[in-house]
This record gives sequence, C-alpha cells and structure tokens, in this order.
Amino acid sequence: MFRPMLRSQVVTDVVTASALGLLVVVVAARGLDGPLWWLAVLGFATALAFRRLSPGLALGIAWVVAVFQMATGQVPTVADAFIAPIMYTTSAYGSGRVRAAGLVSAIGGSVVAALYMGVSDYRQRVGIATASTPLQESAQVTASFFAIVLLVLLLPWLAGLVVRTRRSASLSREAQLVAERDAARADRAVAVEQERVRIARDMHDIVAHSLAVVIAQADGARYALKADPAIADQALGTISSTARAALGDVRELLGALRHEQGTTPTPEVDDIETLVDDMRDVGLDVRVEREGDPSGLPTTTQLAVYRIVQESLTNAWKHGEPGTPVHASLVYRPDTVEIAVVNRCADDGSPGPGTGHGLIGMRERVAMTGGTMTAGPRGDDFSVAVRMPAVPASGQMPRGRTTHTEQERTAR
Repeated sequence: MFRPMLRSQVVTDVVTASALGLLVVVVAARGLDGPLWWLAVLGFATALAFRRLSPGLALGIAWVVAVFQMATGQVPTVADAFIAPIMYTTSAYGSGRVRAAGLVSAIGGSVVAALYMGVSDYRQRVGIATASTPLQESAQVTASFFAIVLLVLLLPWLAGLVVRTRRSASLSREAQLVAERDAARADRAVAVEQERVRIARDMHDIVAHSLAVVIAQADGARYALKADPAIADQALGTISSTARAALGDVRELLGALRHEQGTTPTPEVDDIETLVDDMRDVGLDVRVEREGDPSGLPTTTQLAVYRIVQESLTNAWKHGEPGTPVHASLVYRPDTVEIAVVNRCADDGSPGPGTGHGLIGMRERVAMTGGTMTAGPRGDDFSVAVRMPAVPASGQMPRGRTTHTEQERTAR
C-alpha cells in the first residue's frame, strides 16, 4: 500500500502539502471560514501529503473529501485543485489498479462534479426570467464545467503516464545494457574455457603419444644394450628427440595458458608422415592409404586430422595385439575428410581404447568441426571412423582460397 521512499522525500511532501493548505487558508478563507470548509481543506491537504507515499490512499481520501463537499453543499474552492497532482501520482507511481482507478476517477469525477454544479446552477435559476429556459442554461454550465474539470484531472493523469513510460523505457535500456554486458562476459568465459579445453586435449595427445614412444624405445634399448649397442644408441637418440619435441610443445601450450597471445603447436597433415615413422620405430606396423589432396584444408581441420590419427595410432600401439598391422585410411574430398584406423584387439584381457580420455578428446574435436565419429570393436578388430567437413563449422576459409570479394580487395 505504501511505496518505499526516503525520509527526506516524505518530509518534503508533508511540508509542501502543509504550506499549500496554509496558503489556501490565507487566500480563500475570507467568507469561507466555516468548520466544514476547514475540514475540506484539511482533507485535501492530507491527500496531497500522501500522493507519492501511497497514491491509492491519496486518491481515496480525495474522493471522500469531494463527496463530503457535495453532501454538505459546499462550493468548490482553490483546495480542490490539489486533486490534480494526486491524479498525476496515480499514473506515475501507482500500481496497475491505482492507475486504472485514477483514469476512472478523472472521467467519473468530471461527470459527478459537472452534474453537481449543473444541479446547483439550475436551483438558482428557477424562478428567474432569462432569455432561455433555466434547464438549457444550466445544461450549458454543466457541459462547460465538465470540460474544465476533465482537463484539470485528465491532463495530469496523462502527464504521469508519459513520465512512467519514459522511466520504464530507461529501466529497460539499462536492463538491456546489463544483459548485453553479462552476455559478453559469458561469451568471453565460454571462449576461454573452450580454449583451455582445446589446449588440454592437445596436452593429452602430445604427452600420451610422446610417452608411448619413449617407453617403447626405452624398453627396446634395454634389451638391445648388450646384443647390439648401435640399436640401443639409436633408441636413446629417438627418446631424446621425442622428449625434447614434447617438452617444447608443452612449453608452448603452457605459454598459451598464461598469455592470450601465446602460440600453440599446430601440426599439419604433412606431419603425419613423421608421426607414422615414429610409430614404426617403436614397432607398430602402420600401413597408410591416402586419397585426394589435403593442401587446401584449413589449419583447424589439418590439426584435427593429425590429432585424430595420432591418438588412434597411440591407442593401437597401447591396446592392440603386438605384431599385427594397423591400417589407416585418409580420404580427402573437396567437401569432406574421411579417416579410418583399424587394428587387431589384444587377447590379453587388457582394457581397450575408450576407457581413457583419448576417444573423448577425439569426439570433441570432431564435434567442433561439425563431423561425426564412430569407434568400437568390429569383430576381432577395433575401428575408428571419422567423417568431417573440409571447412569446419566455424567457417574458417581453406588456406589458399579466397572469396571473390577478397580477391578484388587484393587486386586493388
């Protein structure tokens, strides 16, 4: 029923209403100093004091005082003008019901006041000779009084409605700005999280592959140390180069985590040859079939292809049956890239691929490019099949290709 207001605002309204009431008493009290008139002025001043604290209560008090005036046969005075600011506050600060009550009061009050003045005027004209009938003249007075009172009551109500609308529009704009700022923060947070997840996947792929190579070469060097020192020396060299490369990649990834402008390793499709050679050095029989030209693929697609092949070969070496070939197929079409890696499952009961995070990371990479992936046992084999668009879902342009507009811009 009461609006939250500062104490200073309440005091201001009370002081203003008291001052205006006192002014009305000083100006219009001559000849109107009856007790009923004093009660009417006090009532309107009280309603004026409550106009912002409780617009509904102020409107109710005003109606009671107005009815009291008419019931006691009083003539409207300057104090009745206090109703105008009350009408303003009903639309500017009142609830929906109070606002509707203010509109009804503006129209209904004008009708009631006009009829009251018209009836009083008709009583005074009865028995007096006039150019026209008393009813006609009183009707004219009623119509004129209705128009005046309607303007006095309805215009403040409309002004309050305009102020309320502008205030609501301002709050809506502020809320929109806050929502846009929060959305921008959320987008930045999502982008940062996605980048960290991508870096975590790269970290997993680098460390898992490099450690697999290092472990295999270390085991081979230990067995060949006495039989053939040259092979042991070669294995140690492979361990050194693999660990050094992995350390450099990890440093770059950590640098990217610390700095937004950090650079991260971005292997390409051509680096798959080196990857296959490394896996063959650790004893994995990799047989690769290629079809199509990958030179036009975007960097993100080439990185995804490399990481998927890397993870598939690493899983095949860790979980596949030793000594059996691993078949890898890479098909590059103008609009799609297809990857298939098949290896024989081990018979020792060890858990196969898919129990760790490797396949999860592969699926995330494929999903980010808008492609599909299936992985699982197929008879005695384990198969990984990936199909992804040549241009990723993010819309990155293939390297070496430009749009017509870019070519024109370059020509200029």
